[in-house]
Amino acid sequence: MPKNFIEELRWRRMLHDVMPGTEELLNSEMVRGYIGFDPTADSLGVGNLVQVMTLTHFQRCGHQPVALIGGATGLVGDPSFKSDERNLLDRDQLQHNLESQKKQLEKFLDFDKSENPAVMVNNYDWFKDWNFLDFIRDVGKHITVNYMLAKDSVKSRMDTGISFTEFSYQLIQGYDFFHLWKNEGLKLQMGGSDQWGNITTGTELIRRMGGGEAFALTTPLIKKADGTKFGKSESGNVWLDPEKTSPYQFYQFWFNAADEDVSNYIRIFSVKGREEIEALEAEHAKAPHMRILQRALAEEITERVHSKSELENAIRASEILFGKAPEEELRTLDSKLLLSVLDGVPQFTVSKSEIEAGIGIVDFLAVTTSIQSSKGEARKLTQSNGIAINKTKVNVEREITASDLLNDKYILVQRGKKNYFLVIAE
Repeated sequence: MPKNFIEELRWRRMLHDVMPGTEELLNSEMVRGYIGFDPTADSLGVGNLVQVMTLTHFQRCGHQPVALIGGATGLVGDPSFKSDERNLLDRDQLQHNLESQKKQLEKFLDFDKSENPAVMVNNYDWFKDWNFLDFIRDVGKHITVNYMLAKDSVKSRMDTGISFTEFSYQLIQGYDFFHLWKNEGLKLQMGGSDQWGNITTGTELIRRMGGGEAFALTTPLIKKADGTKFGKSESGNVWLDPEKTSPYQFYQFWFNAADEDVSNYIRIFSVKGREEIEALEAEHAKAPHMRILQRALAEEITERVHSKSELENAIRASEILFGKAPEEELRTLDSKLLLSVLDGVPQFTVSKSEIEAGIGIVDFLAVTTSIQSSKGEARKLTQSNGIAINKTKVNVEREITASDLLNDKYILVQRGKKNYFLVIAE
């Protein structure tokens, strides 16, 4: 008998809407269920991870997860709670995006499991042979315009305008569910709460076109306690692709989660069991400054998305730069990791020949760069032991030379405890 998936979602705070009868179905048999993914980027972002983890928990509860990549729907565009029309992609770009996302999904879902292996499907495979007249005759006639207009995702766009293309989206997604129900035996569609209207259009088509019954459930949309959008950092979206978001930045995103958010995050994004998570929560509550929940989540999810070695690099880099590691350890970081860690830090570009000739520390801080606004301030701060070059405190007689260059190009300046600057010699 499969583990109770609905109960799993409840304690993980991941259940929003559920159609009557869904829990009974899930507790009586192994169910094939699916979630659709938007292929408009060549990487999943952490915002997609809620649905990836829904499928992960679904599989771990003994059911069979199906990831539908919207090769066809990606050519149309989902209007759900978007304020305007989005740009559509060509088929070559979509295919590239599909292949990239599949590799990322394989890090969460087991596609080789013997009993309930994960499956990936592309709705372009069954839509490519449809023509418009056949679709509106055989599918469109079963759903009234009034039914479609009543959906919140459509009503929210009535003032700003919605194209027929996006208006028809719910019919296309609804047909996906019908096709998978009829041909692949899928009985359940899942998704974020903004997808409820599209999902129930599918259950309605199954009832009207096939005389059958299917089920639906949705998860809440995650919002941060401060009201900002989950899945974004100061520099923008947080991606699973290491070329878009470095493993270090990815680790820091989770490690820097607010205390008000991290209890929700670890329940959703970790595969740890209830007892272990509740024990971590209790330990965290005793000493929030130790960031026990943040550390546990950041380590688990960074290793899963990237690798154990990338996780170790991220932790090591953080300890070297923001801990008490000596300059020798700083010099072990390669340029890529160094720049990743210092992303967003103020930068100054200087002449490499000037560095090679030698510059006094006061001139370096106040003239060559503008780390300090005047020579007087630079001298005063240096005399009070407030400046470190490459993690080493310097005195006012110190001269900056080529020997200070990290990887023959960079100098890390620290002012006080928390202010870092990167000087680039070119």
